[in-house]
Amino acid sequence: MNFRGLILLPALLTLAWGAAAQEGMITVASPDGRIQMTIATVAQNSPSPGGGQLAYRVSFAGKPVFHWSQMGLELEGQPVLGAKVRMVSSRTASADETWRLVVGKSSSARNHYNAAVLELEELAAPKRRFSVEARVFDDGAAFRYSAPSQTGLQEVRLASERTRFNFAKDATTYPLILGSHRTSYEDNYVKLPLSALKPDSLAALPLLAEVPGSAWVAITEAHLENYAGMYLVHPSARELESRLAPHIDNPKIAVATPAPMQSPWRVIMIADHPGRFVESNIVLNLNPPPAIADTSWIKAGRSAWNWWSGSYAEGNLKPGMNNDTIRYYIDFASSAKFEYMLIDAGWAAGTPGSTGSTSAADITRSNPNINIPELVEHARQKNVKLWLWAHWTSVDKQMNEAFPLFEKWGIAGVKIDFMDRDDQWMVDWYRRVVKKAAEHRLMIDFHGAFKPDGLRRTYPNLVTREGILGLEYNKWSARDTPEHRVMLVFTRLLAGPGDFTPGGFNNVTREEFESRNRQPMVMGTRSQQTALLVLFESPFQCVADWPGAYAGTKELEFLRVVPATWDETRFLEGHPDSHAVVARRSGKEWYVGAITNWNAREVALPLRFLEKGSYIAEIYRDAPDSERNPKNSVKEEQKVTAASTLKLRLVSGGGAVIRIRPAK
Repeated sequence: MNFRGLILLPALLTLAWGAAAQEGMITVASPDGRIQMTIATVAQNSPSPGGGQLAYRVSFAGKPVFHWSQMGLELEGQPVLGAKVRMVSSRTASADETWRLVVGKSSSARNHYNAAVLELEELAAPKRRFSVEARVFDDGAAFRYSAPSQTGLQEVRLASERTRFNFAKDATTYPLILGSHRTSYEDNYVKLPLSALKPDSLAALPLLAEVPGSAWVAITEAHLENYAGMYLVHPSARELESRLAPHIDNPKIAVATPAPMQSPWRVIMIADHPGRFVESNIVLNLNPPPAIADTSWIKAGRSAWNWWSGSYAEGNLKPGMNNDTIRYYIDFASSAKFEYMLIDAGWAAGTPGSTGSTSAADITRSNPNINIPELVEHARQKNVKLWLWAHWTSVDKQMNEAFPLFEKWGIAGVKIDFMDRDDQWMVDWYRRVVKKAAEHRLMIDFHGAFKPDGLRRTYPNLVTREGILGLEYNKWSARDTPEHRVMLVFTRLLAGPGDFTPGGFNNVTREEFESRNRQPMVMGTRSQQTALLVLFESPFQCVADWPGAYAGTKELEFLRVVPATWDETRFLEGHPDSHAVVARRSGKEWYVGAITNWNAREVALPLRFLEKGSYIAEIYRDAPDSERNPKNSVKEEQKVTAASTLKLRLVSGGGAVIRIRPAK
């Protein structure tokens, strides 16, 4: 590991300590100088050395992105903390380190930023104190609040934040608008002018926006601990304001904690193109280092899955949740060289009046038709490991007994479902679960989950999570479309991995599509579904369809080799409104995924990212008639070098995926 650590700048520290307090403002620039974040006490929309409203502004390449935006904390029964304050002192720092990821979009991440910590005090009694820390990276800026224990503030009872995002212009936004704070984050993203957002619309994070002529931004949060999840509302023409998920038992309170209190990072990703966010690790960089010493047991991989197809098993007289059906899927995982097989809902024993698929299931026992130790042994002989599904309430009641038992059985991981909230209690429940799971060498996949916040850096056994409208929606709706899939690359997946469960091979046209529970259909071409295994990052890549759907297909050869974790990720081209092309490297091989919305298009793909030498490009692409016959595809090979340009024709709802390997 290359670790250069934290570099303090003593001379700059001395200068800034007095200057910031005297001027009432401080500016922090990114290492490359393109992003500048200024924090100040403001009166009448100008910095005020004598104090005023705490606010920040951000520019990119010399152009404004956010005008003065209010900052503050709304405490129960107290004046807003941040409304009338002065800057007491500040200190600056810089950091530059490179650290290794266990699994993810790259094998290493550079954590390089300039920073400042501002100490603040109210102008009038009781003169409460707090601080703001800011970090500015080449790919964005972030800040967080801290409040120490002090007279009148031994306990922090936070009703909300007064954090605002005052856009320099009426931006084009791509929000995920939710009905309430009790949510699984499973909905379609839309495109709207910022001014068209209704005041009562509740927008989830991350939120992508284009500030015309200035920059693209994506607002999210990182290091969410002992706090409530943040959402955004639209109080005025060009502003968004934070809203925190309330307590279940007291909706007037979002956070209650003994002081000192520290908020999550409020993250603003900034670039000249949204594709740069696909490459970014800023959310991970804003989380603490791993709390797990030995991570050798955490392995990315692809998984077979019995639930999406309705446990369909060709030739099995009684398909369903039984040993024969699960063996059938294990055997497929082995033949496809998948690392895992996920046994979904229904395996656990029911308690009186329940079934094993409900919240009342007993996850320390399997139902009479399933023998987990026997299936684990069968899978071991086939070089496959098993994951188990569990309802979160069962995990909450039984994790102290179940997790050691799962470890004894030889289970690799647990998919935990239906939390559907991110209030303070649930946020910390996630942490308790991944910590306990790590003690028993169990990986975790959270479903019915809120967006990623980078917790997987600290607990890398949290390999993926849902919080996404995935392929499962084809079973009951027509909401998973090629347009939706393109949009996900630039929105939800900016926060971290998403368990979308790609690989639906019952491909049909938009006109032919019908939602159904067993052997579901998917809109768009087979080549698009195959490309999603590259485009959609998930170190636990759960491949949706039943084994027979892949038998005899040319794409099965690709499924056998495509990795689930990467050494490098590069965005090549695309736009949230149209298409996406992403390249990822594993060792000396590159994989490229390309998809389009309902508009056909041609993509010219220069291979400048290759090193010197000759390569074989193994291409799986739409056939000439794939628009009418979406299951049809073409496989071909070409010799290429870094000077080559591949031309891909993507039909309506189509795609292509390429494996590029050294010629020798």
